Amino acid sequence: MKKQWIADASLLAVAFVWGATFVVVQNAISFLEPLSFNAVRFWLAGIFLLAWLFLFHRSSLQAFNRSLLLAGIWMGLWLFSGYALQTIGLLYTTSSKAGFITGLSVVLVPLFSFLFLKQKPTANAVFGAIIATFGLYFLTMNGGDWSINRGDLFVFFCALSFAMHIIVTGKYSSHHPTFLLTVTQIFTVAVMCSVFAFIFEDGTKMWDIAILQQQQVWTALLVTSLLATAAAFLIQTNFQKYTTPARVALIFAMEPVFAAVTAYIWAGERLSTAGIIGCIGILLGMIISELPISFMERKTIVE
Repeated sequence: MKKQWIADASLLAVAFVWGATFVVVQNAISFLEPLSFNAVRFWLAGIFLLAWLFLFHRSSLQAFNRSLLLAGIWMGLWLFSGYALQTIGLLYTTSSKAGFITGLSVVLVPLFSFLFLKQKPTANAVFGAIIATFGLYFLTMNGGDWSINRGDLFVFFCALSFAMHIIVTGKYSSHHPTFLLTVTQIFTVAVMCSVFAFIFEDGTKMWDIAILQQQQVWTALLVTSLLATAAAFLIQTNFQKYTTPARVALIFAMEPVFAAVTAYIWAGERLSTAGIIGCIGILLGMIISELPISFMERKTIVE
């Protein structure tokens, strides 16, 4: 139980970093397009982790094999598809709808855990996921448009991808060394982002010195590559083995809450009443999922 609490707290810290860096990333992609930005971000993170690996964890290279390589690539492909589909979807839909639809991974992960891992979610996890989903709606939609367009479909497949990334990370993290698995995953995303940046964007901007020298860009790249990528995915890969995918999804649902709070502090953005209700709903859903025994299980024990 202690390891699970430490794991959950560490993953919550990851969600905080992702939410807190939303503002700096938003400023940076006004200079460097999203796929190009993520390509540079993941290359920097991968190079940093690779250097750290050779300096301090060289002995772990002996565990590198075909099975680990395929697992890392598989994790990286799901992670990349999540980023890419969200980026394409945002061309055709609103940020608020994209935020809500992406957050549906909170509901998808318990379902996928049951289908692919045969892990039956607790009543707490199901109830918490439902409450968090309503919270996501209030936080991101704020009475927005419910009509469906092609951008929404792209973002829905993005949610599927992020959900599958949590599932496969949980599956492989307990079978392979954390550092090697993380490095392989990150380099996979870097390569894929680079390829698709040249297909959908002006990929040459990735090494345009004039753009990279912009303070908003290099600051965002430094923060996201070290904290939101290298450290964050290293923590997720290491600690997810001690908790369930459903709990991970609920913890990561706190990302938009942290984004809203940091936007309020640093950018002066104000949350509406609906947004405040949404934040409370997400937090409540996460707390319910963390209760040590489900309401349904407790009722069965009493009977």
